[in-house]
Amino acid sequence: MKKTIIIQNLKCGGCANTIIKKVSALQGISKVEVNNETDSVSFIAEKEEDVLIVKEKLSVLGYPSVDDANSLITKAKSFVSCASGRVNK
Repeated sequence: MKKTIIIQNLKCGGCANTIIKKVSALQGISKVEVNNETDSVSFIAEKEEDVLIVKEKLSVLGYPSVDDANSLITKAKSFVSCASGRVNK
């Protein structure tokens, strides 16, 4: 099933690279796409539970969904993920 999550803290292609790499590595997840213009992450999930796993992974990376809190620590994590994505292109 195709799912889309609207996220916070998405800044650039570095962020997108990190998100695609880390979310694609999750079991049961495929075809991960990031749209910087709409701040969205789309993917195919095998099971409904996989969507929650993706949501949690995004939050750990610093990109919580728009429904979740966006603390200073979460924002800092997004900068680290962004820098990592720029280096590991």
